[in-house]
Amino acid sequence: MPTKSDKIELSEHELREITGYAAECARRALSIFEESLPADTRPRDAIDAADAFAGGGRRTGALRQSGWAAFRAAQEADSPAAVDAARAACHAAGAAFLHPLADAHQVKHILGAAAHAARAEELASEGPASEGRPVAAGTLEWARRHAPAAVTEVLGRLPAAPPGGGRVGEFIRDLDSALRS
Repeated sequence: MPTKSDKIELSEHELREITGYAAECARRALSIFEESLPADTRPRDAIDAADAFAGGGRRTGALRQSGWAAFRAAQEADSPAAVDAARAACHAAGAAFLHPLADAHQVKHILGAAAHAARAEELASEGPASEGRPVAAGTLEWARRHAPAAVTEVLGRLPAAPPGGGRVGEFIRDLDSALRS
C-alpha cells in the first residue's frame, strides 16, 4: 500500500478527465443552489471553469479562484442543500489541482463533487416521508456508472478514502469502494 509521501503518476489527460467528471457531478445539483440564490453565479462559474479545463483549457489561477468563490457561496447559502450544491461546484474546480501524492485525502478531491451533489439532492428531497436516502443512492449510482477510466485508474493508485466527514464522507467512502470493486 502506498504511503502518504509516495508520489503517484498523474497525467494531464487523467487530470482533465477527473475534472470533467467532477464538473458533471456538480452540475447535477447546481439547480438546487440556483433556486436558493438565483443571482449568485459563483457555483456555475466554477463548474464552467472546470469544464473549460477538462476541454483543453489551461489550469490557471482564475480556475482556482472560481473554486474558492464557490466555496464562499456555500458559506453564504441559506439552506443546507444549497450549501452542498455549492461545495460540489467548489470540488469540481478543485479537482484540476489534484496532487500526485498517495494520500487518502486526494480521494476527496476526486469524489468530493459527486458526494456533495448527492448530499445536496438528499437534503433537497427530504420531507415528511424522508425520501432523500433513495435519491442520494441514485445519484451515487449515476456517479459510479459515469466515472471515466481515469477516475478508477487514479483511485487505484491511492489509499482508500479516509474515515470521518459525516454524511458526505460516508458517500465518498461508498463511491470509492464501488469504483474500486
